[in-house]
Amino acid sequence: MDQPSLESSLSDLPLSAISFFNSIDSTNDEAWRWVERGAPHPALVIADEQTAGRGRFQRRWVTSAGSSLAFSLILHSPPFDPQLLTRFTGLGALAVSQALEHDYRLPAQVKWPNDILLGGRKTGGVLVESRWQGQDLIAVVIGVGINIASQSISPAILPPPGLNFPATCVEEELGHPVDRMALLHTVLREFFDWNQKVATPEFLRAWENRLAFRGQWVEWVAETSPMPASPGHAPSQLATGKVDGLADDGSLRLIDRSGKSFTVHAGEIRLRLAGTLPMSLRGERSSGN
Repeated sequence: MDQPSLESSLSDLPLSAISFFNSIDSTNDEAWRWVERGAPHPALVIADEQTAGRGRFQRRWVTSAGSSLAFSLILHSPPFDPQLLTRFTGLGALAVSQALEHDYRLPAQVKWPNDILLGGRKTGGVLVESRWQGQDLIAVVIGVGINIASQSISPAILPPPGLNFPATCVEEELGHPVDRMALLHTVLREFFDWNQKVATPEFLRAWENRLAFRGQWVEWVAETSPMPASPGHAPSQLATGKVDGLADDGSLRLIDRSGKSFTVHAGEIRLRLAGTLPMSLRGERSSGN
């Protein structure tokens, strides 16, 4: 993977610019540095190795050389509607999951809000960040990480057991090597295709149909400080609900034991199938990791 091969492979996609690094701290951080220097729309930052990548809540996401895909897309506003921002995590996750199914017949699911699962194990994630100037949205950066080869899930890279959702990689699920460039092309093609439909019910249905644990009871614990629940929204504490679907803004709709529906928003929860949360979190309020 290098700058010339990327520019050649991705030449049919609507990218204004590509910036490749053999090694970098974080593609999202570099994307924001590029925004400050005047990055065009849309632009791609991609690295073979990422030494200080991060997921939600500043969790570590290290990418060893040659083993993964780590990239970030820069989008300026306008041309997209800032009201659609809450759907962009789903946009990234849907693009990855559809690419995996279309190219490799792998039935990928989305563990709401931002993880991509294969066989119930995490193989990728999406991190969406935005910057504003007053009421004006300046830019959005959509970071994507996908575990490709076995080195991407080695114990030296992953957090200690118990602090991370079980992991896998694309090659482990397939049983043979994967062309990273080809997968990158498909993910980006899916992204740009769905980006044109992100405001439509079709997009929401496609995202909803990819939801992991749908129809199953899950336990969750708030990632933020405990606070009173607002009407129709979940309280900040350990609770159980059945995954029902998505609200229009992309928040997760759950049903409690009494049959009442409530929603939780990205950034609030850590989902686990009911009965799988660590004992240290059961019966307690939590402010996250």
